Amino acid sequence: QVQFVESGGGLVQPGGSLRLSCTGSGFAFSDYAIYWYRQAPGKEREWVAGIVSTGTSSDYDVAVKGRFTCSRDNSKNTAYLQMSNLKPEDTGVYYCFTAVGTEDAWGQGTQVTVSS
Repeated sequence: QVQFVESGGGLVQPGGSLRLSCTGSGFAFSDYAIYWYRQAPGKEREWVAGIVSTGTSSDYDVAVKGRFTCSRDNSKNTAYLQMSNLKPEDTGVYYCFTAVGTEDAWGQGTQVTVSS
């Protein structure tokens, strides 16, 4: 069974930083791109960033480009989202995601709150 366990969320002041982790199991983690999404209160889930299977390339939504960085350690089956210069509008539940065959796999989500 494809599963993700996420961690690293929390409460941070504007301008602060957090690093989210997403550890996968039940599939060949190193063969799949990993995507990050977030869902703000009252809004739809939106794509934030993604990293290819090898970790050599990543892409970002314009709202986070230059502030967020994806990375991964395939030896640990873990992907990371480093978030810097956080803004109140970054508040939401963050999820990691991949699709293995016909199966969509989502993490349980981790809450990020940016507030003074």
